[in-house]
Amino acid sequence: MSYLSAVVSDTAASGPVLAPIDDGQELWASGVTYVRSREARRAESHGSDFYDYVYSAERPELFLKAVGWRVAGSGAELSVRGDSDWNVPEPELALVINRHLEIVGFTIGNDVSSRSIEGENPLYLPQAKVFDGAAALGPAILVATDEPATPTEFTIEMSVEHEGVPVFQGSTSTRDMKRTFDELVRWLGAHLTFPHGVILMTGTGIVPDDAFSLGEGDVVRIAATNLGVLENAVRSKALSAT
Repeated sequence: MSYLSAVVSDTAASGPVLAPIDDGQELWASGVTYVRSREARRAESHGSDFYDYVYSAERPELFLKAVGWRVAGSGAELSVRGDSDWNVPEPELALVINRHLEIVGFTIGNDVSSRSIEGENPLYLPQAKVFDGAAALGPAILVATDEPATPTEFTIEMSVEHEGVPVFQGSTSTRDMKRTFDELVRWLGAHLTFPHGVILMTGTGIVPDDAFSLGEGDVVRIAATNLGVLENAVRSKALSAT
């Protein structure tokens, strides 16, 4: 199987690009698929070893991140939680999967997360991961074709600026993933059906240092091989009930 990038409008010229996901589709995510992610999750949970177990276990960590209408496209705004003081972007390769559980394309995902809530208790994972403005996809889908093969390993790069000043840069490659794409898809579809297809983010290998926290005024740019750049500004905080 080989791939050809879909054509999308230029974000800067025409404004935000819609996320490549239908309102009725689901966005799922994978956790602890890179060593760097395992180390960060272990540190934020004060040394608990269950993340070591998740990394090496047969069954991967999979969770529902968002429904389609909650997902921002490139050029749209993201949020961080108002009841968290430690928030991070998580740049990820996302698999576009049809109703037959076949990988038919790729795109870029941003799994915005609260590390303080996630680290407080693993049962708080949905609150750390699922809130208004916490997911972005785009700007394009790399779709399957019969043309000569293009790379099946993806380099992912992320940069963050605060009011125009660079505050973070990092890169990784999907070759460093613990699990294969097919393995993640197989587990996702083991007892779930997706009549309209599904998108699955495959985990992050880029985790900023503990002193970094995403906030208003930041702009996150995520680039991946043949997939363009997913760019989102952080302009608001999801409201806190406390």
